[in-house]
Amino acid sequence: VRFANGKLRHPDSLRFTVYRNRDSAHPRKRHRRILVSETERLCYVGHNFGSEVMKCNSLCRYFVGVLDKNSGQMEVYNAEIFNMQPLLSEQILQGEGKVESCVMFCCDCLADRGRCLSGGWEVWCPGRLTSAGPGFPLWCFNVCFSLVQMDLCIEAFGTSKQKRALSSRRMNTVGSDIVSTAVTKAAANVIDTKGVTALMQDMAQDDVQNISAFLPPCHEDADRPEDIYKFEDILSSAEYEALRVPAATLANVTVEEIAKRAEERSHCSFVLEELKFLPTDERSRDHKARCLWFLDTLIRFSHLKVIKKKHPMGPECPHIISRKLMKNFTSLTYNNGSIQNLISASMKAKITAYVIVLALHINSFQTDLTVLQNDMKLPESRILDIAKALRLKVSKAKGVPDLENDQNHKLGTLSLPLPTQKAPEGQRKRRKMN
Repeated sequence: VRFANGKLRHPDSLRFTVYRNRDSAHPRKRHRRILVSETERLCYVGHNFGSEVMKCNSLCRYFVGVLDKNSGQMEVYNAEIFNMQPLLSEQILQGEGKVESCVMFCCDCLADRGRCLSGGWEVWCPGRLTSAGPGFPLWCFNVCFSLVQMDLCIEAFGTSKQKRALSSRRMNTVGSDIVSTAVTKAAANVIDTKGVTALMQDMAQDDVQNISAFLPPCHEDADRPEDIYKFEDILSSAEYEALRVPAATLANVTVEEIAKRAEERSHCSFVLEELKFLPTDERSRDHKARCLWFLDTLIRFSHLKVIKKKHPMGPECPHIISRKLMKNFTSLTYNNGSIQNLISASMKAKITAYVIVLALHINSFQTDLTVLQNDMKLPESRILDIAKALRLKVSKAKGVPDLENDQNHKLGTLSLPLPTQKAPEGQRKRRKMN
């Protein structure tokens, strides 16, 4: 046995009673056992069936070896582990509202064990061998007591040990009606104080704050769309300057190189499509190339799971950008004695939000969400939830003809006034397939 609330100091002082199901023909019930133990303060109950049964008994087998000191041989028996839980309240062993108890009046037992049946359970408990007159019968009475009646019997006729256990159980018991009354009264006071509408608004605000933790800073009082999600919150001036060298290859790319990179799929679909429309102005061309290079790096970074290398995006990635990726878009985890950087589901959602905002700055605050969804390898519902959390207006638009799966694409637009922010409605219902 194993006790749930501590270790046993004196195992010899305990007495155990085993209850087994009487229905030996049933394939499952015949193996059911209930183990009861009593200490000076509490009673403990364990069983090998039900929802709280220990999983270790089904995963492996346990054996107990008994060594005969005289012969030096050991006999091995099958064993089970019981998790003994303290009986703090009116817990039920069998039946509804009653505990099936077997009270043994063993007067001058003629055997060393007494056996009785109670409510479908066989109760094995040690008897006592005394002298008896010839033909004196073994009296065994099976009585079902409710908990209240049993407590009254313990108060009147129980031993001092049973009375101490009863007193301890009553001290540890809190009436369910008292708890229910207190919770109901506290809830009523809160509702009367704040009102149902205010409570619903607080819950919605809490959900919104949880979502906003993974979004870029939003400036709701902005006068222009470009000031709602500021470019400086995506890339600082130092990070933007560090992109000048690696983005030069994109700024000077030719039409033939774009076609070759499309065949090799060296960049995501969004970047390959935008490279066809680079501005002729040198300054604007350089700015868009830097944004595209960082967006492509974010998307490729999101495809990783566990970061094992010091420079996961290669040596051509500037050190300040690598540090930004590791610091802002990974979470720390402990595995095999070392700390690792992990891209969890929440971090991937954060990367998606920054990719959408960066794509909005590239495309005059209107972007094809379906193209980004395919590049990020996300389900449509996921990217739409993130887009709505970013306060975008989602509409249908015809996809780019050169891309695969030319269907109605989802278009995300950032404009003023911003729509009301709402928490996600939860998991959508799955469609039933015929």
